[in-house]
Amino acid sequence: MAIFTEIGQIRHLSPAAPEAQTLIAKLQAFITDHYYTCTPQILRGLGQMYVAGDSMTENIDKAGGKGTAEFANKAIEIYTK
Repeated sequence: MAIFTEIGQIRHLSPAAPEAQTLIAKLQAFITDHYYTCTPQILRGLGQMYVAGDSMTENIDKAGGKGTAEFANKAIEIYTK
């Protein structure tokens, strides 16, 4: 959740901003280093889960502020293209 706190701090920027893209790379690396190989396809799927409107969305927005899950998803879409 610490990475989502960081993402929330820059959600006023464009999801394409270098700062946002760097944090998405950090998120992908964290998942790969601690859980499983997070391919671009998996990361894209996670981004979609982040905005599904369930407890995952709530927890991400709680960590980073309202709109963090949506911002992260948009930044992931850009990052994985």
